[in-house]
Amino acid sequence: MHRLTEDRPLYASILVVEDDSVLNRLLVKELGKAGYEVDGADSWRRARERITAFAPDLVLLDVNLPDADGFGPLVETVNSRPVVMLTAYGNISQAVEAMRLGAADYLVKPVNLDELELVIRSVLERSQWHAKKALCHTDAGNTMIGDSPAMQQLHRLIGDVAGSEVTVLIQGESGSGKELVAQAIHAASPRRGESFVAVDCCTLQESLFESELFGHERGAFTGADRRKAGLIEAATRGTLFLDEIGEAGTTIQAKLLRVLETGRFRHVGANTDLRADARIITATNRDLRQRASKGKFRDDLYYRLSTFLIEVPPLRQRREDIAALAAHFVARRRQAMGLRPVAISPEAIRRLMAYDWPGNVRELRNVIERALIVLGNEQEIDVPHLGSLQAAQPSFMAAAAPGIGSLDEALVLRGEPTLEKIEREYLANLLKKYGGNRRRVAEAMGVSERTAYRMMDRYGYK
Repeated sequence: MHRLTEDRPLYASILVVEDDSVLNRLLVKELGKAGYEVDGADSWRRARERITAFAPDLVLLDVNLPDADGFGPLVETVNSRPVVMLTAYGNISQAVEAMRLGAADYLVKPVNLDELELVIRSVLERSQWHAKKALCHTDAGNTMIGDSPAMQQLHRLIGDVAGSEVTVLIQGESGSGKELVAQAIHAASPRRGESFVAVDCCTLQESLFESELFGHERGAFTGADRRKAGLIEAATRGTLFLDEIGEAGTTIQAKLLRVLETGRFRHVGANTDLRADARIITATNRDLRQRASKGKFRDDLYYRLSTFLIEVPPLRQRREDIAALAAHFVARRRQAMGLRPVAISPEAIRRLMAYDWPGNVRELRNVIERALIVLGNEQEIDVPHLGSLQAAQPSFMAAAAPGIGSLDEALVLRGEPTLEKIEREYLANLLKKYGGNRRRVAEAMGVSERTAYRMMDRYGYK
């Protein structure tokens, strides 16, 4: 059997849905060797869970599954990600019908791995789903994960601004992924082949910041025994990312404004200007506009920096991305630790989605890494592995609703201390309150309409 070649997209994930356990394990093993992130499922019930938790870029789907009829799984999946069908020899008519229903391609079993390689690469390259994620893949090995409405809007903004040279101000809470957005803009820009230079404005004293940013001449100050280039020069033809720009002092603000207005800067201790050829992207977890109105930040600099403003949504506003993010962190950390494949239980996924994540994506990553450490020899992350999250209360259930005032009240009233039952009761009350209007129910819960629809479907409220 041939091996897949090394020429492939390294950051694609694939779910193999095949009830033949031998073939399933073989495909998972060979695709994993080829560098893909791979998971397997032997039934449609299990596949649904893994699609939610694993968020694959592509699904290899057997035509005949023991718990699914006909092309139901294909129709259910094909609108969210590309599907390649697996069909037995002699069932080509089924494959033709699958293509008519939207399958990206099909393969005849037994699967030839050389053909599999070509089909997967071809499908991924022409897939809009994969193209969107590829846009936000960075050289640092980080990927912006998520397909929620909030993330789709973020991807669109990145695509809109990446090809221009305007300055970008990225606003968002700590841990929400502001630097990843900056990296994605750089990776999709004409400057992508050059340096991406990042500096945290919180970590440098103002007396050192000027020298670090602009560079200095020999003898400019005590200890300056040689000429030193600054970060602006290091980012020549590339991108300079200034994180937490709201912490920069007034002197730096004035000099940075001059760089933006004239395209020139000067070393500390120098008499001549140098040309600045770096695109500047900044980020902050503060409300710079409000700080500018109070005189705590230069308003002229704020308007220069915010030529194009991007708001990064906090994780609690895109809960439907949590399962995919958790699966991504599990896979990445598992590979680094040399662990066997690890799953996340449906109960653990629900608990993760119910938590408010004040530390955002960074906190989620830390929770997953801790869970993998305490997991031991077990092969599934469950609620007890999530530590302090066991006591977390979901904010979308704390709001008042007919029959339920708070989460604690719900526990007392119903005598059912399980998150699933409280969630079901809360959803039922919201549906009654808003006359079954899915949009208003989603808004009340702080989730997308798609997530509300999934919850309604899960509890039989459609």
